[in-house]
Amino acid sequence: MKTDKIFYTPTIQPNDTIFTLNEEESSHAIKVLRMKTNDEVTLIDGIGGVYEGTIVNPHHKRCEIEIKQYTKEFEKREFYLHIAIAPTKMNERMEWFLEKCTEIGIDEITPILCHHSERKELKIERMNKIIISAMKQSKKAYLPRLNEMTQIKTLVENATEEELYIAHCHQGEKIKLAQASSKKSILIMIGPEGDFSHEEILLANQNGFKSCTLGKSRLRTETAGIVACHTTNLINDSFFLKETR
Repeated sequence: MKTDKIFYTPTIQPNDTIFTLNEEESSHAIKVLRMKTNDEVTLIDGIGGVYEGTIVNPHHKRCEIEIKQYTKEFEKREFYLHIAIAPTKMNERMEWFLEKCTEIGIDEITPILCHHSERKELKIERMNKIIISAMKQSKKAYLPRLNEMTQIKTLVENATEEELYIAHCHQGEKIKLAQASSKKSILIMIGPEGDFSHEEILLANQNGFKSCTLGKSRLRTETAGIVACHTTNLINDSFFLKETR
C-alpha cells in the first residue's frame, strides 16, 4: 500500500473510477486528518481489494476519491486460520485478542460457549469495529470474519477445516502445535480460564480434534489465542518459511 491513510470501503467495486466515502470516513479524512485535494489515499474492501487514489472533493460528509490503481487479492495467504475461543470475563482482554490476532493474521473467529465460560454475551458491533481498525492499522486487505457466540457442541460437530486442534491443560497425550504439519485450513479451539471440561475434550477428540499444547507455560485465554495465531502463521506463512531457509 502506497500510503498510511487507509479507509475501509466494503461497497467499492473494481470498475469504480470515482468513489465517495461514507460520512464517518469522510469526517475522519477531512476533519481529523485534515486531508485536502490531491492527497493520496488507500481504500480497502475487506475481501482482498486495494484501491489507490487521490482526493478530488474534500467534503467532510461525502469525500470523493478518484481511483487510479486497483490490486486484487493483496497479499493473499496460502492458508486459512480459524480460531474458536471462549470470551474472557473482562471485555478488554477479548478485544486485545481480536486486535492482535488481526494484526498477526487470522481469517475467522468464533466465540464459543463452554461449560466453564465466564461470559455469555458479546457486543459484536463493537468487536467488529476493533477488527476493522486493526485491519487498517496493520495494512491488511482482508477483514477477518467474526461469528456470533456458538455452543461448543455445535462448532465441534460442524467443523470442516482440514486440521482440527483443541488446546488444553489436562493430562494426556498431546501434540505440540509448534510441530504441527502445515495445512490449507486450520481450526484451533481455545478454552475459558477454567479450561475445557473432560466431556468437551472427549467430544472434540471423537469428532477429529487433536489435543495440543501451546508450550510449558500456563496461559490466559487471550494469550493462548494469540500464541496459537502466531505459531500457526509461523508454520504456514511462506514469508516466514523463506526467511528461515
